[in-house]
Amino acid sequence: MNILERFSQFVSSTFAIWVLIFATFAFLSPNTFSWIGGYITILLGIVMFGMGLTITVDDFKEVLTRPKDVAVGVIGQFVIMPTLAYLLAKGFNLPPEIAIGVILVGCCPGGTSSNVMTFLSKGDVALSVTITSITTLLAPFVTPALILLFASEWVDIAPSSLFISIVQVVLIPIILGIIVQKVFKKQAKASVKVLPLVSVIAIVAIVSAVVAGSQEKIAETGLLIFVVVILHNTLGYAIGYLFAKLFKMNLPKRKAIAIEVGMQNSGLGVALAAAHFSPLAAVPSAIFSVWHNISGPILATIFRHMKDK
Repeated sequence: MNILERFSQFVSSTFAIWVLIFATFAFLSPNTFSWIGGYITILLGIVMFGMGLTITVDDFKEVLTRPKDVAVGVIGQFVIMPTLAYLLAKGFNLPPEIAIGVILVGCCPGGTSSNVMTFLSKGDVALSVTITSITTLLAPFVTPALILLFASEWVDIAPSSLFISIVQVVLIPIILGIIVQKVFKKQAKASVKVLPLVSVIAIVAIVSAVVAGSQEKIAETGLLIFVVVILHNTLGYAIGYLFAKLFKMNLPKRKAIAIEVGMQNSGLGVALAAAHFSPLAAVPSAIFSVWHNISGPILATIFRHMKDK
């Protein structure tokens, strides 16, 4: 078990490298990975189930003790990234499928990797965990509404279908994870140690499936999507930081808000695109998954050396 735990930590710390390696293999040999496309929803459900195993009552206590800080983070998450996505889609005059994909990832809740990056940056980890948990639980209601608001000019949106999908791939697995954690406390506590390995395998498989399924379109539009994704993520960090500063938050809180806003649950974006739109619409989320696991550690290193005046 100790060996497996150490291997899990190693794979988790080198996550971006594995995503890049397998995404490249999937691009060069799409037939090898395309079969995974039918399991994207299940794979994301496994990741969300793992999140449920780690959620505790303490993750929500910040809502009661620091409601203003949590509200700033949640509002920042659901306002800044969707708005940026829409402006980038319009500004770059993106093709409809790519525009929808960029907006999809912008409307998703925060990703769990943001908590790790906040820890590495010496930010407010408790605040980060609470914001991630709250935005994830709000996602079935808020994300479809945001997609309807920002993407309806490119395609007809069915909010009820999106709601059902998010409940199936996010809410139900998280609730099951919480139940298992409560009923099988010892076993759940032991399994949490290898969760990073399971999550990495699942996300790598999801990204590989998307790349394989859209190989030709990526060859045509990959550079444009990559530029838009980098801008989306980087501007999210910057505006999130300034948004927190606007409310006179201290440096650890500003770090947490910036990372929470900039890092998305891109796996959910992939699942929604694959289920409701097109394989190409899933590509921005897949590339986001690769990129934010590169930019996150870079930003954490910069933040780590920052000191409050």
